[in-house]
Amino acid sequence: IAPSPDVPAYGPDVRVLGDAETGHPHPVGVTVASARQHLHVLGQTGVGKSTFLANLILSDAHAGRGALVIDPKGDLIDDVLDRLPERAIGRTVLFDPAEPGSPPCFNVLAGPDPAFAVDSIVTIFHRCFASSWGPRLDDLMRSACLTLVRTQGHRATLAEIPKLLTDTPFRARIVGRLQDELLQGFWTAYDELSPAARAAVISPVMNKLRAVLLRPFVRDALSGGTSTFDLARTLDTGGLVLARLPKGVLGEDAARLFGSVLLAHTWQAITPRVRLPEHERRDTAAYIDEAQNFLNMPIAVSDLLAEARAYRFSLALAHQHLSQLPKDLREAVSADARNKVYFTASPEDAHELARHVGPVLGAHDLSHLGAYQAAGRVMTGKGGQSPAFTFRTRPLRDLVPGRQEAVRAASRAAFSRPETSTPSRPKLRLSTDPRRAHEESTK
Repeated sequence: IAPSPDVPAYGPDVRVLGDAETGHPHPVGVTVASARQHLHVLGQTGVGKSTFLANLILSDAHAGRGALVIDPKGDLIDDVLDRLPERAIGRTVLFDPAEPGSPPCFNVLAGPDPAFAVDSIVTIFHRCFASSWGPRLDDLMRSACLTLVRTQGHRATLAEIPKLLTDTPFRARIVGRLQDELLQGFWTAYDELSPAARAAVISPVMNKLRAVLLRPFVRDALSGGTSTFDLARTLDTGGLVLARLPKGVLGEDAARLFGSVLLAHTWQAITPRVRLPEHERRDTAAYIDEAQNFLNMPIAVSDLLAEARAYRFSLALAHQHLSQLPKDLREAVSADARNKVYFTASPEDAHELARHVGPVLGAHDLSHLGAYQAAGRVMTGKGGQSPAFTFRTRPLRDLVPGRQEAVRAASRAAFSRPETSTPSRPKLRLSTDPRRAHEESTK
């Protein structure tokens, strides 16, 4: 099905999606401005979804636009690293557990708005561990984070929470510096608990922290000390932040929490753009594969998608099946991600998605697309959606010999913490027995 004349084909501000299938082959794309209406990508394994996303990311990289990429498998980022332009060397922050040495660090309790940072991390833990989260656990986690932030400032880290909960002398020093009467009252009540009662209270928190902090890569990246790069500056100056988070290596819980925190802090880095005139806000994109795992935000996804446009922050949300999306997320993506790209879908998904591509295409068409063939419907310069059309995705461009190694080496040199500084990182205490922790702290 041919695209309408309103679908852009060429231009420096066009992200090419692929090539039209009818008549003389020509590119079809979406303008950077229209991409601010966000992109929903649905495609099963092996249909060309990763290649499609890689080409969009490379388009941004060659144009000097900042981008965040969250990849829970690893192949997508490998394909991107092999083909990045030379200008990306030294401007790409890479998180990869396969990298030797320490990863880059972004301290999740630091940032321009400490209250937002605390709210983010508590909400993300809540949503990632929803089946075992309750009011007491929320209260303890929030109080511990706020206490550290208000007494330690930008030096506060998640790795200090176990010490705060189990080391009585350390807790006394920290609480003694508090000016907040409510937090002081919380810790007074906490200290009045018997050791057995205290151990029972903190055990759920420690269980959740173990899922994160016992993974050295995740611990060093999220709580390894002061941040080693400025997320806002990186994105505002056309840099890339690539998070390769293979679930088979990190574990599902740690990968989900890491990606969620990174996305939330990207949002925190984007929102100060409100102080800039609109024409000075640099377009930035987030490409999130298996997006249902990482949209554990401190705000509703519908609000995120609605507000992001004003900051020139576009999201490309990719996944395999509609059943992966909870009802609220499915509704938000359906309504607010107004650019649609669908690879071949199951009959059930095709029936649900047909309303987005009708009357030009139907459910039968969506369930019978070939490999590397997709149905699209995009926003046009006239402010409306184009009629649906089909197109062929483009193969990846040739890889650049040595490029991946050069980008990796530059990221290590610029953004990883030198090994000589590792002794200054917070010591990790994950015992749930306050008596044993106190004994160890006095040795």
